[in-house]
Amino acid sequence: MIIFIKVFKRREEKRRGFLWCIAKSRRSERMARSSSKDAQDLFRALWSAYAATPTNLKIIDLYVMFAVFTALIQVVYMALVGSFPFNSFLSGVLSCVGTAVLAVCLRIQVNKENKEFKDLAPERAFADFVLCNLVLHLVIMNFLG
Repeated sequence: MIIFIKVFKRREEKRRGFLWCIAKSRRSERMARSSSKDAQDLFRALWSAYAATPTNLKIIDLYVMFAVFTALIQVVYMALVGSFPFNSFLSGVLSCVGTAVLAVCLRIQVNKENKEFKDLAPERAFADFVLCNLVLHLVIMNFLG
């Protein structure tokens, strides 16, 4: 009799565990639907907030994306073809990454909502950007050999 009760209890525990797994999977399905909806709402909110960004900042953002994309193309090319002139590869990637970093700095300085650089004229920020790019590319050319 005791063995029968233990077997019955085990079957009952297995059935409860099975039902618990079904309930858990249903909860996870609901959470997956709600999390994808939350992600869509987040992207819509980000897009609507970015739509209010001034045009000059959007142009700088495109320039940064172009520089990063160019660096990625160079890395993929090196992975596929090889890195025989390694100095050339490093120079190209560092040039793209350095230019992207300087463009991000320019974006920070030109942004009107940024209170730290409110006394800095946009022309001065652009002159700093050009001068730093000149120095960066002189160093890159020197690195090429």
